[in-house]
Amino acid sequence: MVYLDNAATTQVCPEAARAALEAMTEHFGNPSSTHGPGRSAREALKAARQTVAESLGARPEEIFFTSGGSEGDNWAIRGGCHLMRHKGKHIISSLTEHDAVRRTLDAMQAQGYEVTRLAPGPDGAVAPEDVAAALRPDTVLVSLMLVNNETGAVTDIPAVARAIKDAGCPALLHTDAIQGYMKVPFSVKSLGADIVTVSGHKIHAPKGIGAQYVRAGLRLSPLVLGGGQEGGFRSGTENMPGILALAAAVRAYRADAGARERMAALREQVIGTLSPALPDMQVLGGGAPHILCLSLPGYRSEVLLNYLDSLGICVSKGSACKRGARSHVLEAMELPAKVIDGAVRISFGRFSAQADADALCQGLIGACGTLYKSL
Repeated sequence: MVYLDNAATTQVCPEAARAALEAMTEHFGNPSSTHGPGRSAREALKAARQTVAESLGARPEEIFFTSGGSEGDNWAIRGGCHLMRHKGKHIISSLTEHDAVRRTLDAMQAQGYEVTRLAPGPDGAVAPEDVAAALRPDTVLVSLMLVNNETGAVTDIPAVARAIKDAGCPALLHTDAIQGYMKVPFSVKSLGADIVTVSGHKIHAPKGIGAQYVRAGLRLSPLVLGGGQEGGFRSGTENMPGILALAAAVRAYRADAGARERMAALREQVIGTLSPALPDMQVLGGGAPHILCLSLPGYRSEVLLNYLDSLGICVSKGSACKRGARSHVLEAMELPAKVIDGAVRISFGRFSAQADADALCQGLIGACGTLYKSL
């Protein structure tokens, strides 16, 4: 199998799998318990929080474990708006956000909030100057992706943060950094964001675990009430297997110093191989080292994907959450229908190899030589 759909999910790395097993068999106590197993679990939880905090350039008390990116995005938007409800009811986001943000914004609109959704530029990124122009005295939240999950386009979040500050606007800044985490160098300080959402299963940790950076002193309303775990922000007995696996995956990623360069090299290899062989091919957006969105106009992406799947090559046509619908991201970029309908997303991970890129190129070239192309 050639697996090149790492933007959808990644293979769990051995370090994370071992950590999860150890959590279930050795650190199985409840971290809230006062006996020996509880104390052991609590110390392991503390160490994991420190690891994730270091990876983000944050303090441990600013890190809260969640069930993943969708929960984090929901909490950031709902909690941020509730906190700032006396300042106004205007939100700025974009047309290219993940559905976890888009659908939550729809829900906020139903509650009376006004949402300005900015269009991306030709590269797929949102321009900071467009954010600056949309800011108003009653803007309470700006929520923008760092790296787009379909095109890999990188939005300049630090410039957005500066625009908010320069305008004297009270708005909180949230960034969905799920696709950028561990792939695009950043710290919460360099981003300038108040809330940063990350997820484990994009970096070779299991599904069902994520983390949220919340700037110190920012008292978001809790999303889950109960026993007061996670500083009272997210109650419920902690998911120790997921948390320790996330920390292990973070350590493994940070130890693999050449991962970003390898992924970027594979991306360029695919472009360099396919461009002369398939002259109609178009590269859509880009910027992140691990995501390559390309289009073969005249071919249907579903047919291309099925052809590649028959060869054991796994890619996608966009977000795994879309389930067959046309990409709202590519539509927002105002691309022609034939370009959108021929789009394929290739995404690399730490374990992707040159042989995978070679097989992909051979498969796509073979597909275009075999499949029917519409006029």
